[in-house]
Amino acid sequence: MSALLPCPRGNLYSSMRVHTTLSKYYQTTTTPISKQTSFYCNASLSSATVPSLDKTDFLKLQNGSDIRGVAVTGVEGEPVSLPESVTEAIAAAFGQWLLHKKKAGSRKLRVSVGHDSRISAPTLLEAVSRGLGVSGLDVVQFGLASTPAMFNSTLTEDESFLCPADGAIMITASHLPYNRNGFKFFTSEGGLGKVDIKNILERAADIYQNVSDEDLTKSQREVSIKKVDYMAVYTSGLVKAVRKAAGDLEKPLEGFHIVVDAGNGAGGFFAAKVLEPLGAITSGSQFLEPDGMFPNHIPNPEDKTAMQAITKAVLDNKADLGIIFDTDVDRSAAVDSTGREFNRNRLIALLSAIVLEEHPGTTIVTDSVTSDGLTSFIEKKLGGKHHRFKRGYKNVIDEAIRLNSTGEETHLAIETSGHGALKENHWLDDGAYLMVKILNKLASARAAGKGSGSKVLTDLVEGLDEPKVALELRLKIDKNHPDLEGRDFREYGEMVLQQVSNSIETNQNLKRAPVNYEGIRVSGFGGWFLLRLSLHDPVLPLNIEAQSEDDAVKLGVVVANAVKEFNALDTSALSNLTRS
Repeated sequence: MSALLPCPRGNLYSSMRVHTTLSKYYQTTTTPISKQTSFYCNASLSSATVPSLDKTDFLKLQNGSDIRGVAVTGVEGEPVSLPESVTEAIAAAFGQWLLHKKKAGSRKLRVSVGHDSRISAPTLLEAVSRGLGVSGLDVVQFGLASTPAMFNSTLTEDESFLCPADGAIMITASHLPYNRNGFKFFTSEGGLGKVDIKNILERAADIYQNVSDEDLTKSQREVSIKKVDYMAVYTSGLVKAVRKAAGDLEKPLEGFHIVVDAGNGAGGFFAAKVLEPLGAITSGSQFLEPDGMFPNHIPNPEDKTAMQAITKAVLDNKADLGIIFDTDVDRSAAVDSTGREFNRNRLIALLSAIVLEEHPGTTIVTDSVTSDGLTSFIEKKLGGKHHRFKRGYKNVIDEAIRLNSTGEETHLAIETSGHGALKENHWLDDGAYLMVKILNKLASARAAGKGSGSKVLTDLVEGLDEPKVALELRLKIDKNHPDLEGRDFREYGEMVLQQVSNSIETNQNLKRAPVNYEGIRVSGFGGWFLLRLSLHDPVLPLNIEAQSEDDAVKLGVVVANAVKEFNALDTSALSNLTRS
């Protein structure tokens, strides 16, 4: 059934209005394919009064390979930088970019659009749809979805679900506060990189500046917007993967008690749509309902409060396993039946053990802040090779792809943040698929009579040497300090790194890492530190791992002494450590 409906336009709704209407929205945008809804709207860029912005303002929205900004008011000192008008221009620019990259052939190009649970999602979804329509593309709205599902939609070949999509947009800002939002873009080749994002933002700035009222009138057209329950396709694939690993058993997790914490993000589907069809008991699962105000805890597997919440749920319910996701489900972590967390280095160790059983000797690519103990575990215990690279999930994934292209086999690229990608899964960082790999191990071990329960997983990380102290301090650079003398903060940060590098050359207690791709990594006093420049912000994160607090302080003193002349650097966190 088709109907001619107006597309809402104008300024962003207030946060209260959007939050009130969000639950109704979720009920109407996940229409099953048998009731697929098609409608049309007059698409043109919003003609409401908009702020004056230039290319610099648009480029400020780039966050590596993502776009992020403030989408709603409500936080003092954080004005809206991602209104509907800007969103429309960005979506139109992605449409231009996609048309330049691909040829439509016998049909118009189509783009799938999904979102997480943020309160600004309904408004931005319609703005994205209008922008794509102005570029002459068909729009397929998925409603509440996960980031991995959006990429998957560019690979699925099923015309009844309007797949494959030629491009995909996920509306999300990961674990950031409720007032933020942003975009991730995909084609069948994967997520777009930094260069492409910059190109899209430059195009968006031109569209925003140069489209006149007359142009807007001329650009009006009827645009096809269809709504599809693609998450049914995505979750079905996850279920099939676990069944296959267990010898095609229908319910390979029968009897397992597994609780899920979705943090009120988009990951609530995992309990009812993945675990329960596999036979698992999911009672005690929590915060599955989408709520973009995130009232219970930040949906972030790196957050201590979030990990305490899932750990408590496991212990209170005497569950075999706990699983926790971030807002858009591209990151995850787990907890065993004793409350032991599988996140950061321990999650990497677990997945490395699973992957190296399947691919002996393969290289594991990680980010720069992984521990020396993890290197020893991968190389000496598991017989693999640890390739420690840069921070940033896209950096880690791209490096794994590059290594494979040179003949060095690698099957896992993973960050301590919980971003992890597997070669078998098209190098997509997919938090749900990482958990499926763990579930596969549980199911296959029981099917083979090799034990049951999460002890199977715990045993896999036995022998991992873990530090007694692990810290991350953030040394901020004051961009307005006279010491910068007009220099960019990155240049100042590089001067700091050079000074630290010079200072350790004469210290016999310290040894620089022989291979290092980011910042300065130094071993000494039974531990190590890494000082690096943030990918996006005027900050020098300092990671320290040691076997005692005294040794951690000694490493901190080394850095403090080296940077004491840099007055634009806020070293208060470092001072607190060295005085402790």
